[in-house]
Amino acid sequence: MNRLKVLFLVNPLSGARDKSGIVSLVEEKMDRSKYDVRIRYTEYAGHATLLSGQSSADIVVAVGGDGTVSEVAQGLAGSDKALGIIPCGSGDGLALHLGISRDPLKAIQTLNCHEVRRIDYATVNGKSFFCTCGVGFDADVAQAFASSGKRGLSTYITTALKLWRGYHPSSYRITLDGKEISRDAVLITVGNASQWGNNAWITPRASVRDGLLDVTVVAPFSSFAIPRLATALLTRRADRTRGVETFRAKSITIERPTEGAFHYDGDPSRGGTTLKIDIHPCSLNVVVPIDKADRI
Repeated sequence: MNRLKVLFLVNPLSGARDKSGIVSLVEEKMDRSKYDVRIRYTEYAGHATLLSGQSSADIVVAVGGDGTVSEVAQGLAGSDKALGIIPCGSGDGLALHLGISRDPLKAIQTLNCHEVRRIDYATVNGKSFFCTCGVGFDADVAQAFASSGKRGLSTYITTALKLWRGYHPSSYRITLDGKEISRDAVLITVGNASQWGNNAWITPRASVRDGLLDVTVVAPFSSFAIPRLATALLTRRADRTRGVETFRAKSITIERPTEGAFHYDGDPSRGGTTLKIDIHPCSLNVVVPIDKADRI
Protein backbone atom coordinates (compact mmCIF):
# COMPACT_ATOMS: atom_id res chain seq x y z
CA MET A 1 0.00 0.00 0.00
CA ASN A 2 1.33 3.44 -0.96
CA ARG A 3 1.79 5.76 1.98
CA LEU A 4 0.16 9.19 1.91
CA LYS A 5 2.53 12.14 1.98
CA VAL A 6 1.95 14.45 4.94
CA LEU A 7 3.72 17.80 5.31
CA PHE A 8 3.60 19.51 8.72
CA LEU A 9 4.07 23.29 8.55
CA VAL A 10 4.99 24.59 12.00
CA ASN A 11 4.65 28.26 12.87
CA PRO A 12 7.11 28.80 15.74
CA LEU A 13 5.58 32.19 16.61
CA SER A 14 1.83 31.48 16.81
CA GLY A 15 0.07 31.40 20.17
CA ALA A 16 2.04 31.28 23.40
CA ARG A 17 3.06 27.60 23.28
CA ASP A 18 6.49 26.19 22.45
CA LYS A 19 6.10 23.86 19.45
CA SER A 20 9.08 21.56 20.13
CA GLY A 21 6.97 19.18 22.21
CA ILE A 22 4.35 18.99 19.46
CA VAL A 23 7.00 18.24 16.84
CA SER A 24 8.34 15.44 19.05
CA LEU A 25 4.85 13.98 19.35
CA VAL A 26 4.40 14.11 15.57
CA GLU A 27 7.67 12.24 15.06
CA GLU A 28 6.74 9.66 17.71
CA LYS A 29 3.00 9.15 17.19
CA MET A 30 2.27 9.50 13.46
CA ASP A 31 1.57 6.11 11.91
CA ARG A 32 4.57 5.60 9.60
CA SER A 33 2.98 2.51 8.06
CA LYS A 34 0.33 4.80 6.53
CA TYR A 35 2.07 8.15 6.19
CA ASP A 36 5.32 9.55 4.82
CA VAL A 37 5.94 12.46 7.21
CA ARG A 38 7.90 15.66 6.58
CA ILE A 39 8.19 18.66 8.93
CA ARG A 40 9.08 22.23 8.01
CA TYR A 41 9.09 25.49 9.97
CA THR A 42 7.64 28.67 8.49
CA GLU A 43 9.98 31.65 8.42
CA TYR A 44 7.86 34.70 7.57
CA ALA A 45 4.30 35.84 6.97
CA GLY A 46 2.89 34.14 3.88
CA HIS A 47 5.52 31.38 3.89
CA ALA A 48 2.94 28.71 4.78
CA THR A 49 0.82 29.67 1.75
CA LEU A 50 3.83 29.37 -0.53
CA LEU A 51 4.94 26.03 0.92
CA SER A 52 1.47 24.46 0.93
CA GLY A 53 0.78 25.58 -2.63
CA GLN A 54 4.08 24.15 -3.90
CA SER A 55 3.90 20.91 -1.91
CA SER A 56 3.21 17.54 -3.51
CA ALA A 57 1.86 16.23 -0.18
CA ASP A 58 -1.58 14.67 0.04
CA ILE A 59 -2.20 16.37 3.39
CA VAL A 60 -0.64 19.62 4.62
CA VAL A 61 -0.99 20.12 8.37
CA ALA A 62 -1.01 23.59 9.90
CA VAL A 63 0.66 23.56 13.33
CA GLY A 64 -0.31 26.92 14.77
CA GLY A 65 -3.26 29.22 15.25
CA ASP A 66 -5.99 30.60 13.01
CA GLY A 67 -3.54 32.73 11.05
CA THR A 68 -1.36 29.71 10.25
CA VAL A 69 -4.41 27.63 9.35
CA SER A 70 -5.61 30.40 7.04
CA GLU A 71 -2.22 30.68 5.33
CA VAL A 72 -1.99 26.93 4.70
CA ALA A 73 -5.60 26.77 3.53
CA GLN A 74 -5.01 29.58 1.03
CA GLY A 75 -2.34 27.47 -0.61
CA LEU A 76 -4.63 24.42 -0.78
CA ALA A 77 -7.99 25.95 -1.77
CA GLY A 78 -9.23 24.62 -5.08
CA SER A 79 -6.83 21.67 -5.10
CA ASP A 80 -7.25 18.00 -4.22
CA LYS A 81 -4.85 18.30 -1.29
CA ALA A 82 -6.33 18.29 2.22
CA LEU A 83 -5.80 20.62 5.16
CA GLY A 84 -4.97 19.07 8.52
CA ILE A 85 -4.76 21.04 11.77
CA ILE A 86 -2.89 20.71 15.04
CA PRO A 87 -4.37 23.76 16.78
CA CYS A 88 -2.10 25.67 19.16
CA GLY A 89 -3.03 29.32 18.75
CA SER A 90 -4.87 31.97 20.72
CA GLY A 91 -8.33 31.12 19.35
CA ASP A 92 -8.32 28.06 17.05
CA GLY A 93 -11.78 28.85 15.72
CA LEU A 94 -11.86 26.63 12.62
CA ALA A 95 -10.32 23.65 14.41
CA LEU A 96 -12.87 23.85 17.21
CA HIS A 97 -15.73 24.16 14.72
CA LEU A 98 -14.49 21.00 12.98
CA GLY A 99 -14.25 19.11 16.28
CA ILE A 100 -10.44 18.90 16.29
CA SER A 101 -9.00 18.72 19.80
CA ARG A 102 -6.54 21.31 21.12
CA ASP A 103 -4.74 18.41 22.81
CA PRO A 104 -1.86 17.77 20.36
CA LEU A 105 -1.89 14.00 20.93
CA LYS A 106 -5.62 13.79 20.15
CA ALA A 107 -5.15 15.99 17.08
CA ILE A 108 -2.42 13.61 15.87
CA GLN A 109 -4.72 10.66 16.49
CA THR A 110 -7.29 12.39 14.27
CA LEU A 111 -4.68 12.62 11.52
CA ASN A 112 -3.85 8.92 11.89
CA CYS A 113 -7.49 7.91 11.48
CA HIS A 114 -9.63 10.51 9.77
CA GLU A 115 -12.22 11.45 7.20
CA VAL A 116 -11.88 14.16 4.55
CA ARG A 117 -14.70 16.59 3.85
CA ARG A 118 -15.02 19.39 1.28
CA ILE A 119 -15.91 22.75 2.85
CA ASP A 120 -16.61 26.35 1.83
CA TYR A 121 -14.38 29.34 2.24
CA ALA A 122 -14.94 33.06 1.64
CA THR A 123 -13.16 36.22 0.55
CA VAL A 124 -13.31 39.77 1.86
CA ASN A 125 -11.98 42.33 -0.62
CA GLY A 126 -10.03 39.52 -2.24
CA LYS A 127 -8.52 38.18 1.01
CA SER A 128 -9.43 34.59 1.85
CA PHE A 129 -10.90 33.57 5.18
CA PHE A 130 -12.08 30.20 6.41
CA CYS A 131 -13.59 30.97 9.83
CA THR A 132 -14.78 34.57 10.31
CA CYS A 133 -14.19 38.13 9.18
CA GLY A 134 -15.53 41.31 10.67
CA VAL A 135 -15.58 45.06 11.19
CA GLY A 136 -16.06 47.17 14.27
CA PHE A 137 -14.91 46.39 17.77
CA ASP A 138 -13.49 42.90 17.16
CA ALA A 139 -11.48 44.17 14.19
CA ASP A 140 -10.07 47.03 16.25
CA VAL A 141 -9.17 44.59 19.02
CA ALA A 142 -7.45 42.30 16.48
CA GLN A 143 -5.41 45.25 15.25
CA ALA A 144 -4.40 46.34 18.76
CA PHE A 145 -3.67 42.72 19.79
CA ALA A 146 -1.37 42.22 16.79
CA SER A 147 0.52 45.39 17.73
CA SER A 148 0.90 44.45 21.41
CA GLY A 149 3.86 42.12 20.85
CA LYS A 150 2.33 39.52 23.20
CA ARG A 151 0.16 36.49 22.45
CA GLY A 152 -2.38 34.44 24.41
CA LEU A 153 -5.98 34.74 25.58
CA SER A 154 -5.18 36.89 28.62
CA THR A 155 -3.48 39.50 26.43
CA TYR A 156 -6.45 39.49 24.08
CA ILE A 157 -8.93 40.06 26.93
CA THR A 158 -6.81 42.83 28.45
CA THR A 159 -6.55 44.52 25.06
CA ALA A 160 -10.32 44.30 24.52
CA LEU A 161 -11.13 45.79 27.94
CA LYS A 162 -8.77 48.73 27.40
CA LEU A 163 -10.22 49.43 23.96
CA TRP A 164 -13.82 49.22 25.19
CA ARG A 165 -13.39 52.30 27.38
CA GLY A 166 -14.73 55.15 25.31
CA TYR A 167 -15.44 52.96 22.28
CA HIS A 168 -17.90 54.48 19.78
CA PRO A 169 -20.12 52.34 17.52
CA SER A 170 -20.43 53.17 13.84
CA SER A 171 -23.17 53.29 11.22
CA TYR A 172 -23.23 50.70 8.46
CA ARG A 173 -25.14 49.94 5.29
CA ILE A 174 -25.26 46.19 4.69
CA THR A 175 -26.32 44.59 1.41
CA LEU A 176 -27.31 40.92 1.68
CA ASP A 177 -27.84 39.24 -1.71
CA GLY A 178 -29.10 42.55 -3.06
CA LYS A 179 -31.26 43.58 -0.08
CA GLU A 180 -30.05 46.70 1.78
CA ILE A 181 -30.37 47.41 5.49
CA SER A 182 -28.85 50.16 7.67
CA ARG A 183 -27.71 49.61 11.24
CA ASP A 184 -25.72 51.26 14.01
CA ALA A 185 -23.47 48.52 15.36
CA VAL A 186 -20.63 47.77 17.74
CA LEU A 187 -19.49 45.03 15.40
CA ILE A 188 -20.49 42.98 12.39
CA THR A 189 -19.13 39.46 12.05
CA VAL A 190 -19.46 37.32 8.93
CA GLY A 191 -18.98 33.63 9.67
CA ASN A 192 -18.17 30.74 7.40
CA ALA A 193 -17.63 28.74 10.59
CA SER A 194 -19.44 29.25 13.87
CA GLN A 195 -17.00 30.94 16.23
CA TRP A 196 -14.22 33.46 16.76
CA GLY A 197 -12.30 30.84 18.73
CA ASN A 198 -12.09 29.72 22.36
CA ASN A 199 -15.69 28.52 22.01
CA ALA A 200 -17.04 32.05 21.59
CA TRP A 201 -19.89 31.22 19.19
CA ILE A 202 -20.51 34.52 17.38
CA THR A 203 -22.30 32.86 14.42
CA PRO A 204 -23.56 29.75 16.23
CA ARG A 205 -25.72 28.31 13.42
CA ALA A 206 -23.09 28.62 10.71
CA SER A 207 -22.17 25.61 8.59
CA VAL A 208 -18.98 25.31 6.54
CA ARG A 209 -20.83 23.18 3.98
CA ASP A 210 -24.06 25.04 3.18
CA GLY A 211 -22.81 27.56 0.60
CA LEU A 212 -23.95 30.45 2.82
CA LEU A 213 -22.37 33.00 5.15
CA ASP A 214 -23.90 33.83 8.53
CA VAL A 215 -23.92 37.48 9.58
CA THR A 216 -24.18 38.67 13.19
CA VAL A 217 -24.86 42.36 13.85
CA VAL A 218 -24.43 43.54 17.45
CA ALA A 219 -26.24 46.79 18.27
CA PRO A 220 -24.71 49.34 20.67
CA PHE A 221 -24.83 48.22 24.31
CA SER A 222 -23.66 49.40 27.71
CA SER A 223 -20.91 47.86 29.82
CA PHE A 224 -23.61 46.40 32.07
CA ALA A 225 -24.65 44.10 29.20
CA ILE A 226 -21.20 42.55 28.78
CA PRO A 227 -21.82 39.57 31.14
CA ARG A 228 -25.10 38.76 29.37
CA LEU A 229 -23.51 38.93 25.93
CA ALA A 230 -20.46 36.94 27.03
CA THR A 231 -22.72 34.20 28.41
CA ALA A 232 -24.65 34.14 25.13
CA LEU A 233 -21.42 33.70 23.17
CA LEU A 234 -20.24 30.81 25.32
CA THR A 235 -23.61 29.02 25.30
CA ARG A 236 -24.31 29.30 21.55
CA ARG A 237 -27.18 31.72 22.11
CA ALA A 238 -25.81 34.87 20.46
CA ASP A 239 -28.47 34.64 17.78
CA ARG A 240 -31.21 34.64 20.43
CA THR A 241 -29.96 37.58 22.46
CA ARG A 242 -31.46 41.06 22.78
CA GLY A 243 -29.67 43.56 20.58
CA VAL A 244 -28.27 40.93 18.21
CA GLU A 245 -29.55 40.33 14.66
CA THR A 246 -28.54 37.49 12.36
CA PHE A 247 -28.80 37.04 8.60
CA ARG A 248 -27.65 34.59 5.90
CA ALA A 249 -26.44 35.40 2.40
CA LYS A 250 -24.07 34.32 -0.36
CA SER A 251 -22.84 37.81 -1.20
CA ILE A 252 -22.46 40.64 1.33
CA THR A 253 -21.36 44.25 1.05
CA ILE A 254 -20.63 46.33 4.15
CA GLU A 255 -20.32 50.10 3.75
CA ARG A 256 -19.09 52.41 6.50
CA PRO A 257 -18.49 56.18 6.79
CA THR A 258 -14.69 56.01 7.01
CA GLU A 259 -11.94 53.54 6.22
CA GLY A 260 -10.54 51.49 9.09
CA ALA A 261 -9.70 48.08 10.40
CA PHE A 262 -11.24 44.78 9.41
CA HIS A 263 -10.11 41.27 10.26
CA TYR A 264 -10.11 37.95 8.45
CA ASP A 265 -9.51 34.84 10.58
CA GLY A 266 -8.23 37.14 13.31
CA ASP A 267 -5.58 38.80 11.16
CA PRO A 268 -6.08 42.58 11.07
CA SER A 269 -5.96 44.66 7.92
CA ARG A 270 -6.84 48.19 6.86
CA GLY A 271 -9.61 48.70 4.39
CA GLY A 272 -11.65 51.37 2.70
CA THR A 273 -15.26 52.31 3.20
CA THR A 274 -16.59 49.26 1.31
CA LEU A 275 -16.02 45.59 2.09
CA LYS A 276 -17.17 42.98 -0.42
CA ILE A 277 -17.59 39.44 0.93
CA ASP A 278 -18.37 36.34 -1.13
CA ILE A 279 -18.68 32.59 -0.50
CA HIS A 280 -16.75 29.95 -2.47
CA PRO A 281 -18.69 26.72 -1.97
CA CYS A 282 -17.04 23.31 -1.53
CA SER A 283 -13.55 24.56 -2.39
CA LEU A 284 -11.27 23.10 0.31
CA ASN A 285 -10.61 19.56 1.54
CA VAL A 286 -10.17 19.27 5.32
CA VAL A 287 -9.21 16.42 7.62
CA VAL A 288 -11.82 15.91 10.35
CA PRO A 289 -12.39 13.38 13.15
CA ILE A 290 -14.36 10.34 12.02
CA ASP A 291 -17.01 10.80 14.71
CA LYS A 292 -17.56 14.47 13.68
CA ALA A 293 -17.43 14.02 9.90
CA ASP A 294 -21.17 14.02 9.29
CA ARG A 295 -21.92 16.89 11.69
CA ILE A 296 -19.73 19.73 10.49
